[in-house]
Amino acid sequence: MGRITEAVKHLVIINIIFFIAPQVMPNLGLENLFALYFPENEKFGFWQFLTHMFMHGGFSHILFNMYGLWAFGTPLEQMWGRNKFLFFYFSAGLGAGLIYTLVNYYQFNGVYDQLVQIGISPSDINDILNTGSYNNRILETISEADLSEFYATYHTPAVGASGAIYGVLVAFGMAFPNAKLALIFFPVPVAAKYFIPVIILGDLFFGMTSYSIGNVAHFAHIGGAIIGFIIAWYWKQNQFKRWD
Repeated sequence: MGRITEAVKHLVIINIIFFIAPQVMPNLGLENLFALYFPENEKFGFWQFLTHMFMHGGFSHILFNMYGLWAFGTPLEQMWGRNKFLFFYFSAGLGAGLIYTLVNYYQFNGVYDQLVQIGISPSDINDILNTGSYNNRILETISEADLSEFYATYHTPAVGASGAIYGVLVAFGMAFPNAKLALIFFPVPVAAKYFIPVIILGDLFFGMTSYSIGNVAHFAHIGGAIIGFIIAWYWKQNQFKRWD
């Protein structure tokens, strides 16, 4: 890993600024402006696909993401050069936001269509989304868990560089497959070529089941990993030269 590279250093600095700013200037509502909201929400803005990458939900969130950026991004920037690394990083982050939003849109519209099919009008659905309250007869057709997820999807924004970091992690694993990695709660070194697929499969499992650990955007992680893999694989096949 060694010394931090220039692009990684500047990304870390920008993330720290975005993390501190809402805390010292809470009245500006920066979270509402820069976090990635569901497209149907009035707080949504197209720029949020980019800006959400610099927002974080807490100290541990930004700490782990910035550690990952430094640990795995530094060797990639050393190998690729600044411009190529930045292109990769932002592509993975934007792709993560888009895939996360598409998955949410699919799940949201599934519940929305079910509500319409049982006779709930669009205005009543808007009331459910605005107030969180509903007629209990709806539970005869739609589970309480699905309704809660429906409401949460509409209101809960996505924040964090995790999608971009997953892209970086995948590219690191492709470039350095035998590098040994470990987790804090599983401190046994495992080769990147085994470690990284297991982490991604874990996100896929938690994203597709009800066993999710906390408020984690699993499909943003998966989206970043997919985009990262596609770009890194393409570059490897075509042996792109360093971008100066």
